[in-house]
Amino acid sequence: MKNNLKIYNTFTRKKEQFIPINHPFVGIYLCGPTVYGSPHLGHARSAIVFDIIFRYLKYLNYKVRYIKNITDVGHLERDLDNGRDKVLLQANIEKLEPMEITQYYTNIYDRNMSLLNIIPPSIEPRASGNILEQIELIKKIIFSGFGYISNGSVYFNLEKYKKKKIYGNLSGIIIDNLLKKNKSLSKKIEKKFIFDFALWKKAGKSHIMNWNSPWGRGFPGWHLECSAMSNKYLGKKFDIHGGGIDLLFPHHECEIAQSQVLNNINPAKYWMHNNLITINKKKMGKSLGNIITLDNIFYGNHFLFNKPYGLMVIKFFILQSHYRNPLDFSLLALNASQKGYLKLINGLKVIKKLKYKKSDNINIDNNIVNKINFFCQECYKSIDNDFNTAKLISNLFKLLKYINDINCKILDFSKIKKKTFLNLKNTYKIFIEDNLGLREESAFLKKKNLIKILIKIYKKAKKKKDYNTVDFIRLQLKLNGIILQDYFNINWSYKT
Repeated sequence: MKNNLKIYNTFTRKKEQFIPINHPFVGIYLCGPTVYGSPHLGHARSAIVFDIIFRYLKYLNYKVRYIKNITDVGHLERDLDNGRDKVLLQANIEKLEPMEITQYYTNIYDRNMSLLNIIPPSIEPRASGNILEQIELIKKIIFSGFGYISNGSVYFNLEKYKKKKIYGNLSGIIIDNLLKKNKSLSKKIEKKFIFDFALWKKAGKSHIMNWNSPWGRGFPGWHLECSAMSNKYLGKKFDIHGGGIDLLFPHHECEIAQSQVLNNINPAKYWMHNNLITINKKKMGKSLGNIITLDNIFYGNHFLFNKPYGLMVIKFFILQSHYRNPLDFSLLALNASQKGYLKLINGLKVIKKLKYKKSDNINIDNNIVNKINFFCQECYKSIDNDFNTAKLISNLFKLLKYINDINCKILDFSKIKKKTFLNLKNTYKIFIEDNLGLREESAFLKKKNLIKILIKIYKKAKKKKDYNTVDFIRLQLKLNGIILQDYFNINWSYKT
C-alpha cells in the first residue's frame, strides 16, 4: 500500500512525510503511565492516540515494534529534590508494599486499556526491571565528563552540556530566560547548576524502593529510564518518540541531552506529542479535585455524572478532536459523544449485514457513485494528514448517510456499482474496527442496568430486614464478579 502519511514533528515544528529509518521494523517509544493511582482521562488520550498510530502503521504493512514503558520506581515529583515519593505515599495510604501498589494499579491500567480496545504494545518494560541498564548509562555519562557525584547522588552537568550542544530545541524553552524571570531558581542545593537533573538519587531513610549502585543505595532519575529502555529495545536511533505535551520539558529535553552525550545523536527521528484534556475548561489536577479516572466514568461514581458510561464512548470523545488540539471534557460533550458513537456503531452493524443485490433495472447514478468514492478517499486522506481522526470521523458520518439510505431502501442498489458498494462497506468497516479500534460495548457492560435493579431490590429487602434476600443478592453478585460495597452508601465495583 502506498504511504502518503505525513506527521507533525515537534522537533522541526512542521509536517513531514513519514519515511522510516533503515530498520527491520518501525520503532515507536511512548512514555507510559506512572502507576501510583488509577488511570485518568489524560492517560487515556495518550494511549488512544498512539494506538491509532500503531494500528495504522501496521495497516500500511510496516513491521512495528511499539514500546510503552511503565514507571514503577517511585521517582520524586517531577524530579524535584524536595519532592515526595508518590508510590511510597500511596503505599502508606493503602497500607501495602510499594510493589503491591504498582502491580495493583498496573492491573487496573491494563484492564482499562482492554475496555478501550487498545492493542497491547510489543513490549511493556518496567523501570524497576531495567535498573542495571540505567546504572550502566550513568557510568558512561560520568566517564564522558557530563555527570558528577554529589552527596551520594549523580547529576547531569547541564551547564557544561550547553556550552557544546543546544538544549531546548524540542520545547523552545531557553533555561537562561527562566532564570532571569525567576531568580529564586538560582538556589543550587547540592547541584552545580539549578537545572542539572538527577541521573541517580541517594535514597533517604523513608525511600523504600532503592537499589545498590557504585554511588550507594538509591534509585534512578526520572529521565533516565526512557533513555535506557528505548536504547535497549529500539536501538540508539528509532522512528517515533511520543508522549503528552506536558513531557516536552523537561523530560524529553533531558532524554535528548542524555542521548547526545551517550551516542552523539537525537534518539528519535520524529517527536509526537498529544495535547492535554481540561475539565469544564479547567486544568485537571488533584489540587482542584477534578481528576476523572476511567473507573469513575465506567462505574458512574463521580459527581459530574448521573450514570455510568462505556469506555468506547470516551474513546469516541477523544477521537473527535485532533490529537494536537486541547480537548475540554464536560457532561454535555460526553452525552453528545455517546449519541455519535452509537450512530457509527449501529451503521457498522447494518453494513455488515448488507449484501449487494443485482438489479435488472440498472440505472447508475454517477453523481452518487462519485460522492461515495470521494468520501472513501477522504477517509484515507484524513488519517494520512497527521492522523486527523476528527476529519476522519466527519467523513465516516457522510458515508453513514449512504449506508442508512441503502438500508431504508431510499437508495437502490441499481443506482450504484457493486465496486462502489464494496468500497463503501470495506472503508467504513476498516476505519471503524481496524484503524480507530471502535467496537460495540461488551455484554458485561450492558448488565449494568440489571445490577442497578438488583441493588434496588437489595435496598428494599434490607429496609424490610429480609436478610435472606440481602445475603442471596450479595452472594450472586459476588459469584458474577461484582462486589457490593454497603457502607454509608451502597455502591458496586467489578472484582479486580
